[in-house]
Amino acid sequence: QVQLVESGGGLVQAGGSLRLSCAASGGTFSTYTMGWFRQAPGKEREFVAAISWRGINTDYLDSVKGRFTISRDNAKNTQYLEMNSLKPEDTAKYYCARHRRAFTYIDYESRESYNIWGQGTQVTVSS
Repeated sequence: QVQLVESGGGLVQAGGSLRLSCAASGGTFSTYTMGWFRQAPGKEREFVAAISWRGINTDYLDSVKGRFTISRDNAKNTQYLEMNSLKPEDTAKYYCARHRRAFTYIDYESRESYNIWGQGTQVTVSS
């Protein structure tokens, strides 16, 4: 069974940057779409970004376009989320997830499309 472990979260001032990593182990990584989601206190978990299995396709939440970049390194079984120009409203726990179907890049914005999740890493942006 695949396990996902996020890292790289922390406390940063508005305008700063962070790079999140998600390392996969115990199963197949390279043939699955991967996603990043986030959840702020009292709010629903929301889609942030997705990347197809070869990294050809990427998509983003409108509010992070131009500031966040998703990428992956299949040789290292790791995906990344580079976050720049961070805003206080980006404060949340960030989760990585693996799509439930291999070689599939559909419904990537839906939580229900993912069946394997990491434990999350906290990102806090101070104003």
